[in-house]
Amino acid sequence: MLDVTRLRVLAAVARTGSVTAAARELHYSQPSVSHHLTKLEVETGAKLIQKAGRGIRLTEAGQMLAERATEIIGRIDSAASELSAHVGLRAGRVRLAAFPSALGTFVPTAAALLARDHPGLELRLTETEPPDALRMLRAGYVDVAVIFRYDDTDPEDDGIRLTHLLDDPSYLVTAGRTGDLFSHRNSRWIGGCERCRSHLLDLCADVGFEPEIAFTTDDIVAVQALVAAGMGVTALPGLALRAHHHPKVDATEIPGSIRHIYAATYGEPPDPPATAALLATLATSARSEQPPRQSP
Repeated sequence: MLDVTRLRVLAAVARTGSVTAAARELHYSQPSVSHHLTKLEVETGAKLIQKAGRGIRLTEAGQMLAERATEIIGRIDSAASELSAHVGLRAGRVRLAAFPSALGTFVPTAAALLARDHPGLELRLTETEPPDALRMLRAGYVDVAVIFRYDDTDPEDDGIRLTHLLDDPSYLVTAGRTGDLFSHRNSRWIGGCERCRSHLLDLCADVGFEPEIAFTTDDIVAVQALVAAGMGVTALPGLALRAHHHPKVDATEIPGSIRHIYAATYGEPPDPPATAALLATLATSARSEQPPRQSP
């Protein structure tokens, strides 16, 4: 039987990269961390750690076990949170990961509703893009992940359940000269996150050109500032423009370009009460913030 404490130590070493950093994070002494690692090697019968210069690194077996340990510890922490939240939602926590434009629009409304209806329930927020949010969800670091996907996005892994929140149209964002995608085939483009950039390439390919992506940034303030300064054009979703709209840029809806917003959970239903309460408030706030179907 593997010891959970020792798995937690191994996961911390893998995450931080050293015994010293893991000891600091766990509030252990360095000898205690080393002792747990040695005992774990005895329990598993595998070499997990090897010297690397003045430090250490995980062996292939150590890396594999560390990845599993991360998932196990996340699930244990999640179970403890769920059990606490079962007490009439008077206490406990629920953890949410969401992408930036969701955090800038409907998520704060959901947070306020949750605080009003369940004042003893603590909400923890993490900003991250969908791929990382889903990894955190599978590992048990968050209870809900607000994500987006396009029609051509690869399907999510087994075990991921999606609750549809809203559909978000995309807009061509320019300064001074509007038009459609093809009319900007010779313009320089500003790309966003990997999932959005891939969708932009598909949109442009559909109308017959490959965009020259001169800049890449996930920051919706920075990308609009670049457009306003004449450094290029871009495509942005409606939520991003609702969160921030630079006064010197124009937005024209791109026909047929919709991203679908979901709240993702992991595992079989029913959801724990705290998770169900968060899902309900997300659905309510998303309905109230559905972007209008015209240029923002």
